Amino acid sequence: MTSNSTNLPALGSDAEIAVGLLDDWFDPIEAGLRDRVRDFIQTMIESELEAVLSRRRYARRPKADPENNGAGGVAGHRHGHRPRSLLGTFGRVEIAVPRARLDTAEGKTTEWKSTALRAYQRRTKQADSLIAGAYLAGTNTRRVRRALAAVFGGAVSKDTVSRVWRKVKSDWDAWNSRSLAAEPIVRLILDGTVVRVRLDRKATSIVLLVVLGVRQDGQKVLLAVKNMGGETSQAWRAVLDDLVKRELRQPEFLIVDGGTGLEQALAALWGDVPTQRCTVHKHRNLLAHAPPRLHDEVSVDYNDMIYAASPAEIEQRRRAFLRKWRLKCKAVADSLEEAGDRLFTFTRLPPSQWKSARTTNAIERLHEEFKRRIKTQTLLPSAETAAMLFWALLASGQITMRKVDGWQSLTQKLADKPIDLAA
Repeated sequence: MTSNSTNLPALGSDAEIAVGLLDDWFDPIEAGLRDRVRDFIQTMIESELEAVLSRRRYARRPKADPENNGAGGVAGHRHGHRPRSLLGTFGRVEIAVPRARLDTAEGKTTEWKSTALRAYQRRTKQADSLIAGAYLAGTNTRRVRRALAAVFGGAVSKDTVSRVWRKVKSDWDAWNSRSLAAEPIVRLILDGTVVRVRLDRKATSIVLLVVLGVRQDGQKVLLAVKNMGGETSQAWRAVLDDLVKRELRQPEFLIVDGGTGLEQALAALWGDVPTQRCTVHKHRNLLAHAPPRLHDEVSVDYNDMIYAASPAEIEQRRRAFLRKWRLKCKAVADSLEEAGDRLFTFTRLPPSQWKSARTTNAIERLHEEFKRRIKTQTLLPSAETAAMLFWALLASGQITMRKVDGWQSLTQKLADKPIDLAA
């Protein structure tokens, strides 16, 4: 019996396959551009050195001008070239960087340094931005290498991706220590998110404490994201004290999730600031106290109350809710009463702001987007990396935040008191 099977040729690495897959798609524009990149870069650096020395290559040094304080360019001389490999969005090119020694006032010489091509620079800023952007888009180092192999001609290794990511660390440290004195913050939104990280070779869950600020113009801005080991009052107080240390002004309104630790920390620091407890979190609490067969009914009654059109209607429907559920399921009524007037602080604001002031959904949406982005990475290497990635997704524009609803009325003062809780 004869066999018609054939042995397939061995395939190379994923990067080689990705690069070779479309080799037949020749693009004369791309080819012409890459051929001229080397000459363009070298000409740019040569022109920079000529401007410093005030003469072209092999030209004589210009004579000093007595009428212009002896100005005639910087004294110095060329001394050859050094090879440099540069990776950019145009691929990898080998260039010859000119060298020169410049005379100093002390009678010594110093090496000339180009401002266009930094010392030890091996990648352009645009290349670093592209690599970091691909990583921030929600993929791991190996997948970034495959995705960018065709653009960079297979020149990007996973170690290069890791080094680019480590460069973000300096910007992260500067962001964490920046002054907040000039930030016109009028409102804070505070909550936590749980992420999976690898610590001591074991996968574990940690809580990132996140603080969003709302400026006077309604724009939301990230103020802090920290891993403090949990949502205890001490952890939240450390985050808040750091914001105060960096001169954050006292906010005019707070939105919280209702966690005990956070509320204790806020009471000790800003006890007189009006605070809104998230209505979505309270809705979940009510459902947790009711049997599953009553969930739909609880939700209908609760939403009718929370989304009523006026403070008077909210007050009336709250009383009706308590009367009904004290008889039907007392635990649900007790849970609603536990929240007190903080569940209805939003009624002190103009109605145009109610939608954005009722909940911590601004942070909840960031949480979901953050988790979606890191899903492909499964586990992050450290707790600090998780916080850095959360910040970097916003700083790089991968995640954007819009203004809060009703921002035009943020300057209006709050009403004296929320609804009457007497039931």
